[in-house]
Amino acid sequence: MSLAEQLHRLQQLDLELQRKQQELNEVEDQLSDNKALMAAELSLASQKDQLEHERKRQRDAEWELEDLQEKVRHIESKLYSGTTKNPKELVNLEIELRGYKGQIRSREDTLLALMSQVEEMEATARTTAEELERLKQEWQQRQETLGHRKGKVETVLAELRESRDALARQIDPEGIKIYEQIRSTRTQAVAKIERGECQGCHIALPTSQWQRARAGDLIQCGSCNRILYSE
Repeated sequence: MSLAEQLHRLQQLDLELQRKQQELNEVEDQLSDNKALMAAELSLASQKDQLEHERKRQRDAEWELEDLQEKVRHIESKLYSGTTKNPKELVNLEIELRGYKGQIRSREDTLLALMSQVEEMEATARTTAEELERLKQEWQQRQETLGHRKGKVETVLAELRESRDALARQIDPEGIKIYEQIRSTRTQAVAKIERGECQGCHIALPTSQWQRARAGDLIQCGSCNRILYSE
């Protein structure tokens, strides 16, 4: 195998290493991507906080209503028990009773609205909790699938690195140096010759140049500086 052939093979391994490393990076990004799950958890936590706040308002309204109802019972007891005889006091009690009953009707309306709102919020929270559970199950399944895929990619990467290191040890150090210098500025350091053209820059090559490359000499394209390789 000529030096150009060795460097071409080295380039194939390097390109495959790049692709697999990119694939591994993408898998690792997906493994750590739990934005949807976190958003659902935050949403549920917020809904629970709001729900608890409305439940407290409902309890406060219920206590206020019970307090008013107790006051009404107390006044009615005075009015209808016969213990109160003073006409003026009876009139005042009736006025006070009407006032409390008006407050009760208002509190009942408020309480009904709160109860309806709490029921709606409870239904929304249940739906969010179900969605969160679904997302957790999908997350777990995805973690298992991606974890398996990550293991396979890491195995391939290890094999590719081993093959690359083994090949690099066989290549002339000067050739490796030229290859790495070109590769530091270009994606591909080695270009095939097809129909007398460098496939890196698609410029026609002098006949003597591609003939020397075909013979196995280490020749670089005069236009793009890539190492020329001919099968």
